[in-house]
Amino acid sequence: MTVSRTVELEGHIIDSGTMGNCFGAVMDMGGEFEVEEFEVGRHKHAETYCRMRVMAETEADLRAILHELNQQGATVADPRDATLHEAPEDGVVPVDFYSTTNHPTFVRVDGEWIEVEDAEMDCALVVERGEPEDGERPRVQTKVLNAVEEGDLIVTGESGIRVEPPERPRNGGGSFGFMQGGVSSERPSASLIEEIADEMREVRETDGNVLVVCGPAIVHSGGRDALADLVREGYVDALSAGNGFAVHDLERDLYGTSLGVDTEKLEHPRKGHKHHIYTISEIARLGGIEEAVDEGVVDEGVMYECVSNDVPYVLAGSIRDDGPLPDTITDSIEAQNAIREQAQEADIVLMLATLLHSVAVGNCLPSTTKTVCVDINPATVTQLLDRGSAQAIGMVTDIGTFIPMLAEELLEE
Repeated sequence: MTVSRTVELEGHIIDSGTMGNCFGAVMDMGGEFEVEEFEVGRHKHAETYCRMRVMAETEADLRAILHELNQQGATVADPRDATLHEAPEDGVVPVDFYSTTNHPTFVRVDGEWIEVEDAEMDCALVVERGEPEDGERPRVQTKVLNAVEEGDLIVTGESGIRVEPPERPRNGGGSFGFMQGGVSSERPSASLIEEIADEMREVRETDGNVLVVCGPAIVHSGGRDALADLVREGYVDALSAGNGFAVHDLERDLYGTSLGVDTEKLEHPRKGHKHHIYTISEIARLGGIEEAVDEGVVDEGVMYECVSNDVPYVLAGSIRDDGPLPDTITDSIEAQNAIREQAQEADIVLMLATLLHSVAVGNCLPSTTKTVCVDINPATVTQLLDRGSAQAIGMVTDIGTFIPMLAEELLEE
């Protein structure tokens, strides 16, 4: 005996590939489907509607298929309210809790569709009912598992949940029209940089937020000064990096080297290999990066411009760090929360030459946030896509070339 449910798809589901993905998912997971209604949009802006019955051998198999279809944007027909169960204790969620995507999501509570706040992948959904007598609507928020508190109302199962993945533009045009996902070393860098610059100008003019995620290669590849210029001129609103990036940047100011190598002459000065740890010691002696700037010890570079222009930064530590600097957050949960706050404020994110921090920030971003990843290694963008940051576009190029070209485009008279 088979079990079945009916689901609906609506939007530009043909050209975006959504319909084909759903058909494929059903078959790959051992189910069957029958299209009951199909209305094709007959002009560029018309949407397509598909209603299909999904069948599986068991309830468990059907539930797994429905979960996959939900991630693709399919909605169960005649939806019921979401199923809610209380968290049994702090940091513990009910069995069969709904694990989120990073797409815009809506939850049906008391017959009303409520948009989820702060969309983020791999989280639980927590419902706050509010006080109807005071005119308060329910709220639904994402929570990472370690932030769940005993008694929180957690969404479980697939009922009463609607996901709306961003759709690819039909004509590739519009704002940030080149953002089609994927990675290629053949993309026309100059034209892409021009479009990125245009988007950054627009974000700046509308009081939006540009988040830059930085790797140490920026310093020793020659992109540091151009990035510092962008910070000084107001094109960077927040910076996320690791201990290594800040140390390289500060070492370049204090000693003219990066990891002991003279970045101008490409020579190894005597005792240059010690400059990295000397830098950490000097900044620690002064009490931190801001204190070093105030004392005049640090007077140029990216971190200097961040302090001088009140650009907030998060330095997240790792097990590999030397020192680390006093400003580096060594508690991983605290660092995640700090990155999460940055990500939720961002309108566009530039991920520059760092695999680990790009993935960390990408995990916190909603799929509606425009994201550009630049790295000499195509695996960096591939990793982002595999983790679910499908909105990321990748440029495979030298970061020391990209940042000066971007700065030239933005800062030209």
